[in-house]
Order: sequence, then C-alpha cells, then structure tokens
Amino acid sequence: MEGSRPSSPEAPPQDLWSSILDSVSSTRAIPSKQVLLLGQPSSGKSVLASALLQKPVADEGKDESRSDFALGYEWADVRDDADEDTLARLSVYTIPSAASSYTSLLPHFLPPRISLPHTLVMIVLDWTRPWTFVEDLQTWLMWVEEWAKGDSSRELEIAREENRERLQSHLQHYTEPSSDPIPASNLSSNTLLPLGSGIFTHNTAGVPIIVTCTKADLIDEGNDLVGAGTSGMGGMVKGNGGEWEERTDGIMQVLRTICLKYGAALFYTTPLPATLQVLRQYTLHLLFTPAAPSPGLSAGMEAPTPIRNPFPFSHKPNTLDRDRIVVPAGWDSWGKIAVLREGFEAKTWGEAWEQDFEAEDPENVEEPGAVKMYSLLVSDQGAKPPPLPVFNNPMPEQAFLAKHYDENSKKPDRDPRGAFRNPTESSAAGIVGPLGSSSFNLPNVERALSEMEAGVGGGGGLNASVNGDASRRLSTRSGTRPSGLPAVGTAGANSSANVGRPPTSPTLGNTPSPTGGQTQHEVLQNFFQSLLISSKDRAGASSTASRSKANGNTSGTDDTS
Repeated sequence: MEGSRPSSPEAPPQDLWSSILDSVSSTRAIPSKQVLLLGQPSSGKSVLASALLQKPVADEGKDESRSDFALGYEWADVRDDADEDTLARLSVYTIPSAASSYTSLLPHFLPPRISLPHTLVMIVLDWTRPWTFVEDLQTWLMWVEEWAKGDSSRELEIAREENRERLQSHLQHYTEPSSDPIPASNLSSNTLLPLGSGIFTHNTAGVPIIVTCTKADLIDEGNDLVGAGTSGMGGMVKGNGGEWEERTDGIMQVLRTICLKYGAALFYTTPLPATLQVLRQYTLHLLFTPAAPSPGLSAGMEAPTPIRNPFPFSHKPNTLDRDRIVVPAGWDSWGKIAVLREGFEAKTWGEAWEQDFEAEDPENVEEPGAVKMYSLLVSDQGAKPPPLPVFNNPMPEQAFLAKHYDENSKKPDRDPRGAFRNPTESSAAGIVGPLGSSSFNLPNVERALSEMEAGVGGGGGLNASVNGDASRRLSTRSGTRPSGLPAVGTAGANSSANVGRPPTSPTLGNTPSPTGGQTQHEVLQNFFQSLLISSKDRAGASSTASRSKANGNTSGTDDTS
C-alpha cells in the first residue's frame, strides 16, 4: 500500500492562474464602441461629446485658455438601466475641422478593418451657418467612404459586407414605436420588403451615420444679423412668416433626401438636456444593433431567437417641431418628404447629388448640382472679408518722363545755370547745350588777358624778366589773340609806352570775331592751357634767378679775394 502511494503530490502547472484569468476576462470582456464626431470649428461638437459621455460641459468662461488638439479623445463606461453592469466602453473621437492634416490621423487610431463593426459616425452641422449644410455633407460623406475602404484587404471586404447587411436589416425591420406590444411573429419573420426609391443607394460599408444639426433653438429668432448667438436664417427674411417657414422646411427636405441615400438618421438638437438625451439613446441603439439574421433557412428549421438590443429606442419620429427634429433611419421615404411641403422633387435633388459626385469639376457641368441648387435656396450670408483697396498701377518711368518732358522744358528754372545768365539775354539753349552765360563770354576772357599783360608791363627787376618771358610766350599767340588787344612784351620804347596805359577791352558790339575759326570751347581751352604754361615758366624763371644771384655773390667774393 505504501509503495503505491506517491511520495509527494504533483506540482500544479505553471500557467494555471493565468489560464483561469484569461478565461474569466474572455467571458466578461467589455466591448468597445466608438463615435466619430465630424464637424467644422465652433459647430457644437464639445457639447455633443459631453452629452454622449454624460460628462459636464467644460466651462469656456474660465480665465485659462482652452486648448484645441489635433484629435480629441474621451471615453466613459456605458452602464445598464439599473446602473449595475458595465455594458460597453464608449470612446468619442473629435476632429477640429475637415483639413487633411487632421483627418489623416484617424486611420492610425481607428483602422477600419478592426473598428468598422463597432463605429458610428456623427456629422455635425451648425444652424448659425445653414448655407454650408450641403457642402459640409459632401466633404464628410466622401471622407467616410474613403476611410471605410481602408487597405482593401480580404478581411476588410468581409467586414464591409457584414456591416452593410446589418444596416440594411435594421432599415427593413424598423417599426415605429407604439404603446401596443409587438407580436413575436413579426420579430422572427424572414419576409422583408425591398427598400424604397432613393434609400441606401450609397454607404457601401454600411457605416451607421447620424446627421446632427446643432443650435436649432436659434431657428425661430427673427434677427437680421448673422453672428454669435444668432440664427443664420434671420437674415433671409424679417421675422417669422410664410417665406421663412418655406425655406426652413426646404432645408429639412434636402437634408432628409441626402440622409435617405446613406441610410442615415437626422436629428436637431438644442442646449436643452432633453434633446441631447434623445440623441444619446439613439446613438447607443445604433451601436448595439444586432447582426443580420441568416439569409435563408430550410423548411422545417426553427428560426433562431433574435438578439435583443440592450438599448431600445422608443422615441417617436418628429418632423414638425423645428427645434427637436427626430428622423430615425428606416422610417423616412420620398413620399413622407414630399408631404412636408409641396413642390419639392426628391428625385431631382437625388440626381443633383449624384451629379456633384460624378463630375470632376462641379463648376463646369451643364446640369446644376446639389450645391448650386442649394445656394439658390439659401444664400451665403456669412461675414465677408473687407474688400481689398484699389490696385495702384503706377505709370512706367519712361512714359512718365515723356509725358512731362514738354512741360518741364518750358520752365525757366529747369537749368541751374540760369542763375548766372544775364536777364537781358534770351537764350533758347536746350537743357544740355553750350555755355550761354555772359560771365563766360569771350570779352571777359580778353579782359582777364589784358589785366595780366598790364601786370607784366608794370613790374621790374626779376619779376620783369620773368614776366617778360611770359609775355614773349603770350606774343606767340598773336594768331589767336583778338586784334583789338595791344601788343605786350615788345622791346624798347613800345614796352615803356605801354606801361602806364590801363588795359582796355573792346565792347561786344564793335569787337570782331576773335575766334579765328575756333569755337568758344576751343578758345577757353587754349586760354587755360596758356595759364598753366605761364605758371610753370614763372616757377622756372624764379629758380634761374636764384641760381644767378648765388653765382654773382660767389664771383664777387672771388674777386675780392
């Protein structure tokens, strides 16, 4: 007996506890659901995120500045009605704007292959800017289509098909809530009616979409200004009236027609908690929509029990109260849209929407698209930037000078040399031309020559000899000197006779032409060159006189000795 008993008990496996924990975590794993909030800046996304997560709205009036992130993220646990069990973890991703730098971040956090079956898209429109509704819807719905394509892998294609079947089943099984209990046979019936015209023609990935128009409480304001806290509808007409109601109903019809094509729901919200609570209930209702039943069952097989949605939506549709519109997905149709206001063609708007998507350049298409048609219904009343100042196109420089040349040429002060001109003269010289001032006339030059020659005649001694040399050189210019000037530097009596006589200068009228065939410029050039030569000769003569004086003193000393 003792030999058959083991000496020690067997050691438990090393991963015993880890396997137990994994089994418990897998049975009680909390599913994760995501909501993408897509909208332009200041459209009310933060209020919607706080309502979905049941968190207080951030106080924007505090002193500290509010930070904007490239991708906002918040989460909260979703509990049942009794607040006992946690049913899911809800994550809300917020994008500041439609810029590609922001939207390109989402695929890194929400890859469609994994998160597509658990994601809902909420597109936010702002009622203070109603003229942007159709354009914003085009921007965001095109982005949803691109995001749902992902990497086009086989697993993603299967997820897209299952997601589309689930949304289509939800649209076909929709029944309007009522106080009467729904028979169980209706829940398990496999006979489904086909979808109506214009319903679920887009959204190939079956993404649940809710179009939410915020600040709907401002629609009824009759203000004429567009700005913070003021409706964009107030500027279209003054006060509430037939035209105002017609346009607001027209906007609702356009939005409902577009939502039909994508299997989307339409909600209007206000800051009141009641409208936000209804939106949260419907969001959870779509996130927990069960999968589509099997497409066909053979005869004799019992239909499986339908999976119950833990968040039923019991709020009835509402298309009359403009501040709390509720249009669930699966309830609307073209016929119900046309009842709201006569003259609206849902088919025409659907074709216009297709025209915008198919055209490469919507501005150059022959048939008007949805954006152009909507701009006729609601004109752009946003704040316009101030107009630019008138472009100052300066005149080219050469054209400016040619324009003012004739005017400037007639001005008397155009030439600075006019200050030296004799007022009695009437010279018509050009702006650039020969010297015309009387101060530079030839008689003045002759007077200067005569004074110089008189100084030469009155000197004596060494200066007389030096000046004699200079006068002899000046006499060589007899061919160029005017004939009216007396001879200077002659020997004997002529020299002494001219010493005391004052220099004379012939008048301008009786002086013959002194140029001898030369121009005034050439005469002046010869005059100044002679002055330079005279100064050099005087310097040489003074040095010669100094040497001769020194030599004379030396010879006298020798004789004395």
